[in-house]
Amino acid sequence: MSFRTKIFVSITATVVLAVWIVAAVVSAFVTTSFEQRDAQRTATLVAQFHREFDRRGADVSRRIEAVANSDTVQRIAVNLAGSHPDTGQYYDAAQALASDQSLNFLDLVAPDERIISSAEWPARFGYQESWLAESVDWQAQGTFLKRVELADGPALGLITVRTVKAGDGVLFVAGGFSLDQAFLDSLPAAGLHVELYRNFDPQPASGKLAAALVEDVRRQARELTRTDASASVTAIPLLGRDHQLLAVLLVESSRSELANLKRYIQGTATAVGAAGVLLGLILSFWTASLVTQPVRELASSVRKVASGDWDTRASIRSKDEIGQLARDFNQMTQQLTEQRDRMIQAERVAAWRELARRLAHELKNPLFPLQITVENLQRARQAAPDQFDEVFRESTATLLAELNNLKQIIGRFSDFAKMPAPHLEPVSLNQIVADVMKLFEAQIHAPGHPRINIQLQTDQDLPPIPGDPEQIRRALSNLVLNALDAMPQGGTLGIRTSSLNGQQPAKVALEVSDTGQGLTPEECERLFTPYYTTKQHGTGLGLAIVQSVVSDHKGTITVESQAGKGATFRIELNA
Repeated sequence: MSFRTKIFVSITATVVLAVWIVAAVVSAFVTTSFEQRDAQRTATLVAQFHREFDRRGADVSRRIEAVANSDTVQRIAVNLAGSHPDTGQYYDAAQALASDQSLNFLDLVAPDERIISSAEWPARFGYQESWLAESVDWQAQGTFLKRVELADGPALGLITVRTVKAGDGVLFVAGGFSLDQAFLDSLPAAGLHVELYRNFDPQPASGKLAAALVEDVRRQARELTRTDASASVTAIPLLGRDHQLLAVLLVESSRSELANLKRYIQGTATAVGAAGVLLGLILSFWTASLVTQPVRELASSVRKVASGDWDTRASIRSKDEIGQLARDFNQMTQQLTEQRDRMIQAERVAAWRELARRLAHELKNPLFPLQITVENLQRARQAAPDQFDEVFRESTATLLAELNNLKQIIGRFSDFAKMPAPHLEPVSLNQIVADVMKLFEAQIHAPGHPRINIQLQTDQDLPPIPGDPEQIRRALSNLVLNALDAMPQGGTLGIRTSSLNGQQPAKVALEVSDTGQGLTPEECERLFTPYYTTKQHGTGLGLAIVQSVVSDHKGTITVESQAGKGATFRIELNA
């Protein structure tokens, strides 16, 4: 992922996350506020219901007291105290009294608990009202809810009972108001739907949530609240005088307004989030022009330095951290250039010193016999002229041999100094191995030569490699000669070729091993250094030439060895 993409993703993610957090916080705040407002409105309505209930209860008590103290009721009580009262004459008395006091219900009940007059249902004349015979102080009893039987079905009434002395018994005056929809319409229910579910109604409460809530209240008569996605419903149980459940007041608050508001918030958040993505894209390109462009230029300068152009300098466009980084980079490259120049100069001096030391060492060995031979010739000429011819022949032979040795030494240095670039062509590594072994066959099997066992393992499926056959043959010859020199008492020479499967690009391996004295770790580290040798007679150029050939073929060469256990040289080349 590029730096520009990372900036775009980070800015966009920040904007979207911020919008999402704000939307979530606002949505939660709105929901909480809505629920608090809804709960407050419901609580206000319920409180108003209780206040109106108490007010109407007091009003019922006052009106029933007025009925009980009226002349009509007093006369009825006096007549009922007689020995043979005629109750039929009071059939319509309750209707007139209820009309005077604006009561919905009014029953006059004789001491024997039979109705003598009913305002709401006159046909109930003579019906038994046994509940009035309960041991209750009706004068102290307040208003209560009661199921009232009517001709068209039961109703819910707010009832008060008073008694009037009638001889040895009492005349019961029971009446009140109807608790119906008209009562609920008088409540301040702005934004709320109020429903009175009577427990004796055959049909369930309207709505699944309300119906389920009524069932819960029936199981446990207490105030409950339930909420779903569309509404919030509060159920308040209304109990009778003996604590039986007579009705449930249902207060429903629609959550459609909250749902619409949430959808609006989500839509706004989505729009703002999309704008945030667009803003992130714009900011990323703008930031890239200010930040990533200098960084990319600096990265390009680093790549140029890595490729060898140490004179590269980064452009400084600002005084901020990027500009300081560019200045530090320029200072670093300048220091590296200076150090490189010093190192090159020091390496050149060291190389010339090493070359001079090696040349002096290699030339010193044949020059000493040359000097001795010339001195012998001089002494022979002066001391024994008659023997000079024989000494001359022997001395000239020695001179020619040593001069030939000097020629070989100079040739080896010359060959190493002018290693040509390889001319690549398809090469069979197995064929080169066969050619080199044929070249050394006579030397290995020469009479008097220590016994050398040959272990040759070649991969017949070895693919051809691009290479210079002469240079590879020369490198292999040097390795074989080096192995033979490491086994002066004889041993085993192993040569193995193989394909390195599973590598990209495909490679082949060539291994040359011996069972000689081996090398120490320190010798392995310096083995490929020019002019370094572990032999008494050698220029130290053989393995350096091998490494040069392998390097020119884009390959690698390694050595594994332990003192006393021989050594193995491994070359890997691209197929």
